[in-house]
Amino acid sequence: MHSNEIEAYKRDLKLSREQRDVLVGLLLGDGHLETQNGGKTYRLKIEYAIKNGDYCRHVYEIFREWVLTPPRERVVKSGEHQSVNLVFSTVSHGAFRFYAQQFYKDGKKVVPSMIKRLLKAQGLAYWFMDDGSVKSDQSKGVILNTQGFSRQEVERLIDVLKSTFELDAWERRQKEGYQIYISGYSLEKLLDQINKWIHPSMRYKIPKARRT
Repeated sequence: MHSNEIEAYKRDLKLSREQRDVLVGLLLGDGHLETQNGGKTYRLKIEYAIKNGDYCRHVYEIFREWVLTPPRERVVKSGEHQSVNLVFSTVSHGAFRFYAQQFYKDGKKVVPSMIKRLLKAQGLAYWFMDDGSVKSDQSKGVILNTQGFSRQEVERLIDVLKSTFELDAWERRQKEGYQIYISGYSLEKLLDQINKWIHPSMRYKIPKARRT
Protein backbone atom coordinates (compact mmCIF):
# COMPACT_ATOMS: atom_id res chain seq x y z
CA MET A 1 0.00 0.00 0.00
CA HIS A 2 1.04 3.59 -0.61
CA SER A 3 1.10 5.96 2.36
CA ASN A 4 -2.18 7.67 1.38
CA GLU A 5 -3.87 4.28 1.01
CA ILE A 6 -2.55 3.19 4.41
CA GLU A 7 -3.86 6.34 6.11
CA ALA A 8 -7.27 5.87 4.48
CA TYR A 9 -7.30 2.21 5.57
CA LYS A 10 -6.36 3.11 9.16
CA ARG A 11 -9.25 5.56 9.47
CA ASP A 12 -11.72 2.67 9.37
CA LEU A 13 -9.92 0.57 12.00
CA LYS A 14 -11.50 0.14 15.42
CA LEU A 15 -10.52 -2.24 18.22
CA SER A 16 -13.15 -4.90 18.82
CA ARG A 17 -14.15 -6.01 22.32
CA GLU A 18 -12.12 -9.19 21.88
CA GLN A 19 -9.07 -7.27 20.69
CA ARG A 20 -9.28 -4.90 23.67
CA ASP A 21 -9.56 -7.76 26.15
CA VAL A 22 -6.71 -9.72 24.54
CA LEU A 23 -4.57 -6.58 24.36
CA VAL A 24 -4.76 -6.11 28.13
CA GLY A 25 -3.55 -9.66 28.70
CA LEU A 26 -0.73 -9.27 26.18
CA LEU A 27 0.43 -6.03 27.79
CA LEU A 28 0.61 -7.74 31.18
CA GLY A 29 2.69 -10.37 29.40
CA ASP A 30 5.06 -10.08 26.45
CA GLY A 31 3.32 -7.49 24.28
CA HIS A 32 4.73 -3.97 23.87
CA LEU A 33 3.38 -0.65 22.66
CA GLU A 34 5.76 1.65 20.80
CA THR A 35 5.42 5.23 19.58
CA GLN A 36 7.40 7.07 16.93
CA ASN A 37 5.67 10.44 17.18
CA GLY A 38 5.80 11.44 20.83
CA GLY A 39 2.72 9.53 21.93
CA LYS A 40 0.19 10.60 19.30
CA THR A 41 -0.14 7.05 18.01
CA TYR A 42 1.21 3.65 19.05
CA ARG A 43 1.75 0.28 17.49
CA LEU A 44 1.55 -3.14 19.16
CA LYS A 45 4.69 -5.24 18.78
CA ILE A 46 4.52 -8.99 19.36
CA GLU A 47 7.60 -11.23 19.48
CA TYR A 48 7.94 -14.86 20.56
CA ALA A 49 10.61 -17.53 20.25
CA ILE A 50 10.26 -19.57 17.07
CA LYS A 51 9.19 -22.59 19.15
CA ASN A 52 6.04 -20.60 19.99
CA GLY A 53 5.40 -19.77 16.35
CA ASP A 54 1.94 -21.34 16.29
CA TYR A 55 0.87 -19.14 19.19
CA CYS A 56 2.40 -16.06 17.55
CA ARG A 57 0.44 -16.74 14.37
CA HIS A 58 -2.70 -17.22 16.47
CA VAL A 59 -2.25 -13.79 18.07
CA TYR A 60 -1.56 -12.35 14.60
CA GLU A 61 -4.92 -13.69 13.39
CA ILE A 62 -6.70 -11.84 16.21
CA PHE A 63 -5.17 -8.52 15.11
CA ARG A 64 -4.87 -9.39 11.43
CA GLU A 65 -6.65 -6.32 10.02
CA TRP A 66 -4.23 -4.13 12.03
CA VAL A 67 -1.12 -5.75 10.53
CA LEU A 68 0.26 -5.01 7.07
CA THR A 69 3.09 -7.58 7.16
CA PRO A 70 2.57 -11.14 8.50
CA PRO A 71 4.91 -12.54 11.20
CA ARG A 72 8.51 -12.74 10.08
CA GLU A 73 11.62 -14.34 11.51
CA ARG A 74 14.18 -12.25 13.36
CA VAL A 75 17.63 -13.50 14.31
CA VAL A 76 18.60 -12.58 17.87
CA LYS A 77 22.28 -12.65 18.87
CA SER A 78 23.52 -12.59 22.45
CA GLY A 79 27.27 -13.09 22.65
CA GLU A 80 27.99 -16.37 20.90
CA HIS A 81 24.41 -17.54 21.24
CA GLN A 82 22.01 -17.10 18.34
CA SER A 83 18.27 -17.75 18.29
CA VAL A 84 15.31 -17.04 16.02
CA ASN A 85 12.13 -15.22 17.03
CA LEU A 86 8.88 -14.62 15.19
CA VAL A 87 7.73 -11.00 15.23
CA PHE A 88 5.00 -8.73 13.88
CA SER A 89 3.77 -5.20 14.52
CA THR A 90 0.46 -3.49 13.95
CA VAL A 91 0.09 -0.16 12.19
CA SER A 92 0.53 2.88 14.43
CA HIS A 93 -2.88 4.11 15.51
CA GLY A 94 -4.53 6.37 18.05
CA ALA A 95 -6.70 3.47 19.26
CA PHE A 96 -3.71 2.14 21.22
CA ARG A 97 -2.98 5.47 22.94
CA PHE A 98 -5.34 4.91 25.89
CA TYR A 99 -3.65 1.58 26.67
CA ALA A 100 -0.18 3.08 26.37
CA GLN A 101 -1.18 5.81 28.83
CA GLN A 102 -2.34 3.14 31.30
CA PHE A 103 0.49 0.63 30.89
CA TYR A 104 3.54 2.88 30.56
CA LYS A 105 5.09 5.46 32.84
CA ASP A 106 8.29 7.26 31.84
CA GLY A 107 8.84 4.62 29.18
CA LYS A 108 8.57 1.68 31.61
CA LYS A 109 5.75 -0.86 31.59
CA VAL A 110 3.58 -0.71 34.72
CA VAL A 111 0.39 -2.28 36.05
CA PRO A 112 -2.41 0.28 35.57
CA SER A 113 -4.16 1.60 38.64
CA MET A 114 -7.42 0.72 36.87
CA ILE A 115 -6.39 -2.87 36.03
CA LYS A 116 -9.44 -4.19 37.90
CA ARG A 117 -11.66 -2.53 35.28
CA LEU A 118 -9.48 -3.57 32.36
CA LEU A 119 -8.69 -7.24 33.00
CA LYS A 120 -11.40 -9.64 31.80
CA ALA A 121 -11.36 -13.44 31.65
CA GLN A 122 -10.07 -13.54 28.06
CA GLY A 123 -7.29 -11.14 28.99
CA LEU A 124 -6.38 -13.38 31.93
CA ALA A 125 -6.11 -16.30 29.50
CA TYR A 126 -3.61 -14.47 27.29
CA TRP A 127 -1.65 -13.20 30.28
CA PHE A 128 -1.47 -16.81 31.49
CA MET A 129 -0.31 -18.05 28.07
CA ASP A 130 2.42 -15.40 28.00
CA ASP A 131 3.64 -15.52 31.60
CA GLY A 132 2.17 -18.65 33.18
CA SER A 133 4.06 -21.79 34.11
CA VAL A 134 3.53 -24.99 36.08
CA LYS A 135 5.01 -24.87 39.59
CA SER A 136 6.14 -28.50 39.42
CA ASP A 137 5.08 -31.90 38.06
CA GLN A 138 3.68 -32.78 41.47
CA SER A 139 1.71 -29.56 42.02
CA LYS A 140 -1.59 -28.29 40.66
CA GLY A 141 -0.51 -24.74 41.41
CA VAL A 142 0.55 -22.36 38.66
CA ILE A 143 2.87 -19.37 38.55
CA LEU A 144 2.59 -16.03 36.79
CA ASN A 145 6.05 -14.61 36.14
CA THR A 146 5.59 -10.98 37.14
CA GLN A 147 9.17 -10.23 38.15
CA GLY A 148 9.27 -7.20 35.86
CA PHE A 149 6.72 -5.38 38.01
CA SER A 150 7.20 -3.76 41.42
CA ARG A 151 5.95 -5.45 44.58
CA GLN A 152 3.12 -2.91 44.82
CA GLU A 153 2.08 -3.68 41.25
CA VAL A 154 2.18 -7.42 41.90
CA GLU A 155 -0.03 -6.89 44.96
CA ARG A 156 -2.44 -4.94 42.75
CA LEU A 157 -2.63 -7.88 40.36
CA ILE A 158 -3.16 -10.32 43.22
CA ASP A 159 -6.05 -8.19 44.45
CA VAL A 160 -7.69 -8.48 41.02
CA LEU A 161 -7.15 -12.24 40.90
CA LYS A 162 -8.79 -12.56 44.29
CA SER A 163 -11.66 -10.08 43.96
CA THR A 164 -12.60 -10.45 40.28
CA PHE A 165 -11.72 -14.08 39.58
CA GLU A 166 -12.05 -15.47 43.13
CA LEU A 167 -8.66 -17.18 43.00
CA ASP A 168 -6.42 -18.03 45.94
CA ALA A 169 -3.19 -16.23 45.03
CA TRP A 170 -0.17 -14.72 46.75
CA GLU A 171 3.28 -13.35 45.97
CA ARG A 172 6.51 -15.36 45.92
CA ARG A 173 9.77 -13.52 46.27
CA GLN A 174 12.48 -14.45 43.78
CA LYS A 175 15.96 -13.09 43.18
CA GLU A 176 14.69 -11.17 40.14
CA GLY A 177 11.51 -9.87 41.80
CA TYR A 178 8.06 -11.19 42.68
CA GLN A 179 6.05 -13.98 41.09
CA ILE A 180 2.37 -14.66 41.64
CA TYR A 181 1.46 -18.15 42.81
CA ILE A 182 -2.10 -19.40 42.22
CA SER A 183 -2.93 -22.25 44.57
CA GLY A 184 -3.76 -25.68 43.19
CA TYR A 185 -7.03 -25.40 45.11
CA SER A 186 -7.99 -22.64 42.65
CA LEU A 187 -6.93 -24.48 39.49
CA GLU A 188 -10.42 -25.67 38.61
CA LYS A 189 -11.87 -22.19 39.09
CA LEU A 190 -9.08 -20.65 37.00
CA LEU A 191 -9.57 -23.10 34.14
CA ASP A 192 -13.35 -22.74 34.23
CA GLN A 193 -12.79 -19.07 33.39
CA ILE A 194 -9.96 -19.25 30.82
CA ASN A 195 -9.88 -22.77 29.37
CA LYS A 196 -11.85 -22.01 26.19
CA TRP A 197 -9.22 -19.48 25.09
CA ILE A 198 -6.09 -21.53 25.79
CA HIS A 199 -4.38 -22.23 22.46
CA PRO A 200 -3.43 -25.91 21.92
CA SER A 201 0.26 -25.03 21.73
CA MET A 202 0.07 -23.48 25.21
CA ARG A 203 -1.75 -26.28 27.02
CA TYR A 204 1.58 -27.56 28.36
CA LYS A 205 1.37 -24.69 30.86
CA ILE A 206 -1.62 -26.36 32.53
CA PRO A 207 -0.79 -28.85 35.31
CA LYS A 208 -0.93 -32.47 34.07
CA ALA A 209 -3.96 -33.26 36.22
CA ARG A 210 -6.10 -31.01 33.99
CA ARG A 211 -4.20 -31.04 30.69
CA THR A 212 -6.58 -32.25 28.01
